Amino acid sequence: MSALLQQLARRQLLWHGNSQQAAYQAVSSGYPLLDQQLAGGFPSTGLIDIQTDTGIGELRLLLPYLQQQQQRSGRLLVFISPPAQPCADMLAAAGIVLSQLVIITPKTAKEALWAAEQCLQSGCAAAVLVWQVPLKLALARRLQLAAEQGAASLVLLRRPAAGLSLPVNLSLELTPHRQGLQLSVHKRKGGWPAAAFLLDMQQHWPALYPAADSPASPQRKAG
Repeated sequence: MSALLQQLARRQLLWHGNSQQAAYQAVSSGYPLLDQQLAGGFPSTGLIDIQTDTGIGELRLLLPYLQQQQQRSGRLLVFISPPAQPCADMLAAAGIVLSQLVIITPKTAKEALWAAEQCLQSGCAAAVLVWQVPLKLALARRLQLAAEQGAASLVLLRRPAAGLSLPVNLSLELTPHRQGLQLSVHKRKGGWPAAAFLLDMQQHWPALYPAADSPASPQRKAG
């Protein structure tokens, strides 16, 4: 390896294709298929970009990961600009410690992003979620750095947008499906994008999927 390549590797500016383990420490998503697609799970630190419409199951997808982030470090979870008041019963059932959850409702997108940066830099947060706030490239770099400095993850939930590639550890796009979610991996640090696949969420959230919708439900059909 040349001196230049060695210098880049020491500064973690160089990675080998599909070298996921060296790219970031992964935390299980709670879904075996998704862990397999991501070679381990979600990043424990850095910026996670999730392109999604609101209310299709994006928070349910993240709950096992957020529970582990909170449990591993004992630090706060921070929700910024959620589109609706999160259901406390659902969060508690997923193992989220409600006394360590902070919900911030800024008046503007600028205030939301400022709050996210402060929470990340403070080191008090294990994970910060920001909903549907437009983000420019320069600020994305700042937030990525703040997340790494604070040993936290920032999950940006935004509407699907073509043409803007952010400096992120992971970028996913979600679309609704009657059995769960259709996922596409657009970008993964240390690995390659992945074609769309179905993530069946019925086992985790059976109440959301009536038994009549399942092919193996003779009792319901007979009734």
